[in-house]
Amino acid sequence: MADVLSVGVNLEAFAQAISAIQALRSSVSRVFDCLKDGMRNKETLEGREKAFIAHFQDNLHSVNRDLNELERLSNLVGKPSENHPLHNSGLLSLDPVQDKTPLYSQLLQAYKWSNKLQYHAGLASGLLNQQSLKRSANQMGVSAKRRPKAQPTTLVLPPQYVDDVINRIDRMFPEMSFHLSRPNGTSAMLLLDIWSRSNYQVFQKVTDHATTALLHYQLPQMPDVVVRSFMTWLRSYVKLFQAPCQRCGKFLQEGLPPTWRDFRTLEAFHDTCRQ
Repeated sequence: MADVLSVGVNLEAFAQAISAIQALRSSVSRVFDCLKDGMRNKETLEGREKAFIAHFQDNLHSVNRDLNELERLSNLVGKPSENHPLHNSGLLSLDPVQDKTPLYSQLLQAYKWSNKLQYHAGLASGLLNQQSLKRSANQMGVSAKRRPKAQPTTLVLPPQYVDDVINRIDRMFPEMSFHLSRPNGTSAMLLLDIWSRSNYQVFQKVTDHATTALLHYQLPQMPDVVVRSFMTWLRSYVKLFQAPCQRCGKFLQEGLPPTWRDFRTLEAFHDTCRQ
């Protein structure tokens, strides 16, 4: 079966159509050559006319035959799909000076980045909606004018408590290293190097998943539980190249190991298998 591009073009029929165009051009050239040469190589005028007409008719039949073949192949080639996300921008890939004007590759990269941003924005929206405060039955009965305004609350923890929590987590995960910093006095900041972009696709996916996990583990009233839960989830990547996918049972899919870890069970899944 002929290979078909995702944009709906039959490559085999496309190649045959190119050959048919070349044959049609040759047939048309023979017609003009026949007209240019005229009547020759016959002794009598009647013989030259008959030979010319016969030769001319053969050339016209060849043009008609090649034209019909080209029309048949054009119906098999197909048209680009209207559902293709980049539409006519795919024609940029035919630019012969791709190295000087890499518009198509940059457009693809921007499209993938936009899709990834939309995906993470959807996850963040769902998680934030789950953590939103619910109104009680009494609050629903209070009118808008009489309803008291919610006062902003902050969670202040003593520095010693924060140090104790981080030290306990550090002892729980000896194979992982992180640093507690206080650049502005008492405010503590936990440093994890999960933002530097890796050159390897497998670690780029792990970084994306870690960003999603940071949005998932949110419990403002219990920050120590949040940090411990996230570190437990991150520690599950110790066996990144050893754990098979829990759905398909394979270690590699499209050349990549299972890079997703379930937030509750910590089980490993490929991106396509977890959906």
